[in-house]
Amino acid sequence: MTQKTTENNKTKTVTVFILTILLGYLCFIIPDVFFGVTKINGGKIGLNLFWIALFQFVSIIGLLSLSLKILKRKFTDIGLKFSRIKKDTLIGLLFGVLWTILQFTLYIPNTGGKSRPDIMGMLEMYDGSLLGTISFIALGVIGGGITEEIFNRGYFINVLKDIFSKPTLGLWFSSILSILTFSLGHMPSNGLDWFDILIPTIIYTLLFVKTKRLTASIVAHGVYNMLAIILTYILYFN
Repeated sequence: MTQKTTENNKTKTVTVFILTILLGYLCFIIPDVFFGVTKINGGKIGLNLFWIALFQFVSIIGLLSLSLKILKRKFTDIGLKFSRIKKDTLIGLLFGVLWTILQFTLYIPNTGGKSRPDIMGMLEMYDGSLLGTISFIALGVIGGGITEEIFNRGYFINVLKDIFSKPTLGLWFSSILSILTFSLGHMPSNGLDWFDILIPTIIYTLLFVKTKRLTASIVAHGVYNMLAIILTYILYFN
């Protein structure tokens, strides 16, 4: 492969990557804004949370399918493979449960508990019904654990790192940038917010980089989100 061909391929990859990331964030934002502004059926609450999760999953997977096709890659190339699913699942469960325990037994109770802005924001999304709670869990697991990991960890890191001629440098740069963009996407406004988002994001990223597969980070992210939604409801709702 000539140097010119290599440079053309890198330019194509960078262009497709940037467009995919920008469009991807729009896919995450659109349903939030739609229900938040229109307030249809109560807005971001109840069954609407399931529709948000479904939109995010379908739109992101569709977008990545197109992007990967243009780049002549497959989902297995970004870590979506299940060769060691039992081991990865156990690792993900371990980290997801441990982070939940630390958050809800030590950190959250000692940093405001129910009065914390993030907890108050979550409480506004419960409608008190079983269906609404299940829909909220679906948002946390499908929209968060699965979709965010495929997009922010798998696609972001594995596509961006290949632009670099030095693999190690590419992996470090893309991983750090992934952590920062994912954290900024959650709009932290103070040190407390940064701690809450940076620690788990670093954990998910390390799980992905270490295993070279998405299973562990998906499980860890999904388990934490699910348990956080259930425990917040039990401990602080009403």
